[in-house]
Amino acid sequence: MSKSLEGVLVKKAYAKERYTEEQLEEFMKCADPVDGPFYFMSNFFYIQHPMKGKMLYKPFKYQEKLINTYHKYRFSISMMPRQTGKSTSAAGYLLWYAMFKPDSTVLVAAHKYAGAQEIMQRVRYAYESCPDHIRAGVTSYNKGSLEFDNGSRIVAQTTTENTGRGMSISLLYADEFAFVRPTIAKEFWTAISPTLATGGGAIITSTPNSDEDQFAFLWKGANKMEDSHGNPTEVGINGFRAYRAFWHEHPDRDEAWANEQRAALGEDRFRREMDCEFIINDETLIAPAKLLDLQGVDPAYKTGQVRWYKTPVPGKIYAVGLDPSLGTGGDPAAIQVWEANSTEQVAEWKHNKTTIPEQIRILADICKEISAKTGDKNSVYFSVENNTIGEAALISIVDYGEESIQGYFLTDPAGAGKKRKGFNTSHKPKLAACAKLKNLVEMGRMKIHSKSLISELKNFVAYGTSYAAKPGETDDLVMATILVLRMMQVLQSYHQELDGTVRDHEDHSVEPMPFVALF
Repeated sequence: MSKSLEGVLVKKAYAKERYTEEQLEEFMKCADPVDGPFYFMSNFFYIQHPMKGKMLYKPFKYQEKLINTYHKYRFSISMMPRQTGKSTSAAGYLLWYAMFKPDSTVLVAAHKYAGAQEIMQRVRYAYESCPDHIRAGVTSYNKGSLEFDNGSRIVAQTTTENTGRGMSISLLYADEFAFVRPTIAKEFWTAISPTLATGGGAIITSTPNSDEDQFAFLWKGANKMEDSHGNPTEVGINGFRAYRAFWHEHPDRDEAWANEQRAALGEDRFRREMDCEFIINDETLIAPAKLLDLQGVDPAYKTGQVRWYKTPVPGKIYAVGLDPSLGTGGDPAAIQVWEANSTEQVAEWKHNKTTIPEQIRILADICKEISAKTGDKNSVYFSVENNTIGEAALISIVDYGEESIQGYFLTDPAGAGKKRKGFNTSHKPKLAACAKLKNLVEMGRMKIHSKSLISELKNFVAYGTSYAAKPGETDDLVMATILVLRMMQVLQSYHQELDGTVRDHEDHSVEPMPFVALF
């Protein structure tokens, strides 16, 4: 052991020492590439508790999940409430990474200089508390950086447009990234991404701020966990794994604590800092609070690329709606299947590179699956949105043979005799159907299972005098759902048992948009 220039005890670099078999075993457990971080942090990572002083880190359940996300995924993004130990957990993991992954460069980027220094202080304290047989030797030791004799280093900087430029980064830790000035955050990420693409990883953590900043952009991409067919994937479309913790997961926080915090912070600030809600600048069709309640589930089974959330059963009526697309890589085509009796989602499909004739074949296969499960083709009704591209879908249905599709082809009675088959989604019926969707969801009368549909609803916002997806997002699953709602309203005229499923006279219980006229 030797003293540094700062007067703290550090391990001398390149020192040759003898260790016991037990010490060597402990070192090897820390160095284990799978379980090493958990063993190290549970046995040798000491923190300064504000009330209890020096103590061994004992992670809560949500912190264990957080560390697992750091370690398992090359790119991770975590949204955490205030004062839930995200910086402390990160400090322990970064120290482990530098000491047990030789020749690594760990960059700590914080939105303020004080934040970067605070993280480094926790790293230094943890290092100084480690026994010699665990910690690496030090070649340089100061407030802004630590360098070890294994070739690794930890460097702390304020997040700017130039942070990390010229560095070969093994692991980036960006703290409170949502609070970096948006223009700086965007330029920083644009500049550093190519560096990470050569093999580096990234850990990004923050409490949410605006829904339009760089953190929000990365978070949304991380939560789009599906391939081109809409099948679930382990990481988001940007390669990030998302993790979110909630204030009530902290064992010392209860409703009484939450009420005190609401009174002190105000409702909006509490929702952002403790509930981890983005400040939504756009007006979503569905109330934001209700959207947060929608969780979604994994499919019960699949047929091809069709995700089935519920097995069709005899005695029920099923509506199958297709929102077609060109299938050339632009907007996806989407199919929704709902049980009309209960207004419960049964299945869905979407893809952006499936030709229109193939879309019709998939529609027919879905109808066939329902007929097979129910033993009654008369329980199935199908339709398509017939706007523009829909005309090509109608031609494909003729080519396929309408009679070959099990079930009934449903057409909007309002357009019967003067328009083509299917449903035309012009401005007025779209607004009415949007109002219907809003009322049913907010009243808890629609059982939505699809995570993808929920994701689209979170980005389905007021746009001029109507509703549409935010720029860069899609709304095809939503539009297919709206088509199914219109189908179910028509079906009430033919099936008395459906009376009350989407009944209009109950809509007064939720205030509609002023410019929307209900059916």
